[in-house]
Amino acid sequence: MSLAMYRFCVLFFLSLLFSCSKAESPTPTPPETPREPVSAVDLSGLPEIEQSGAQYFTASGFPQDVLTQLKNSGVNTIRLRLWVNPANEHSGLQEVKTFSHRIKNAGLKTWITLHYSDTWADPGKQQKPAKWAGIPFGALVDSVKTYTGMVMTELQPDIVQIGNEINAGLLFPEGNISSNYTQFRSLMTAGIEAVRQTAPNTEIMIHFAGLSNSHWFFTQVKGLDYDLMGISYYPVWHGKDLSEVKTVLNNISQAQQKDIILAETAYPFTLQWADWTNNIVGQEDQLILPQYTASPDGQKKFIQKINTIMTDELSRGLGFCYWGGELIAWKGDQATEASPWENQALFDFNHKALPVLDAFKVD
Repeated sequence: MSLAMYRFCVLFFLSLLFSCSKAESPTPTPPETPREPVSAVDLSGLPEIEQSGAQYFTASGFPQDVLTQLKNSGVNTIRLRLWVNPANEHSGLQEVKTFSHRIKNAGLKTWITLHYSDTWADPGKQQKPAKWAGIPFGALVDSVKTYTGMVMTELQPDIVQIGNEINAGLLFPEGNISSNYTQFRSLMTAGIEAVRQTAPNTEIMIHFAGLSNSHWFFTQVKGLDYDLMGISYYPVWHGKDLSEVKTVLNNISQAQQKDIILAETAYPFTLQWADWTNNIVGQEDQLILPQYTASPDGQKKFIQKINTIMTDELSRGLGFCYWGGELIAWKGDQATEASPWENQALFDFNHKALPVLDAFKVD
């Protein structure tokens, strides 16, 4: 063998060896960065309250922007409801858009709840917007898709709900899950497709209120293209056993292989009142006793436990949202049509931050 041929063979062999070595030792894929849990507060009423001139204060009594206080406390997301054509500007698109910009500029994420109604939508009430009443079903589907796409283009939230507490469906009667199941899924699909087409980075949530029948409900929406399960939990309506909350949420999230967020919860810091609007919670038999009293400390301990369940104890838990944190008695102590929630707000009757704000940090 000539020297040239020898060199050629050696180089050829080495090149083969190097190629095989590279093929057998691919570059390792870096581990995924763990998802930050959601620590959220629903502040849908804040624009109206601030418009009245009401102020919020730190625990020490200094006036400070609510968003600043919440962010400093560990909150990372603000939830807002959106109505199609409300009776006034509150919770309408322009107000929500303006507030969303403010939230994002404060370094917080946004979570939009599409009620698909001109007013409150909940398990017992899913009224179509007036301008969609009486139109053929095909036109209703098109309206849902067009409206959702327009809203998402304008807002580009981090999370969006297709409906609010849709236990029995949405956009009644066509979207009733029991009597018009096929139409219910068509309406949901229209909203979901609009989100995917106009806001591909937004996570889609489907939201159910309570624990009872939650497994059945999420079985009914199986196959829809969504990312997050949302559950409302209030002891006054949904039971007082937090171990049951943990068990049910763990079971349904595992069954659907979806991450789950406690989309609404709250707890009172007192059973007293600061105006003459009847409060939702005002009796001891509505509390979880003796563990969580209606006191600043009891409210804080309740949210600490909720935080622990939703960020540490559930295999697919992804956080929680406090509802009505802003709902102080902003119309004065004689108001009869004001806040039914001032004893469950995150600020006391002097509008000063409560100790519960220390319970919002998530890891």
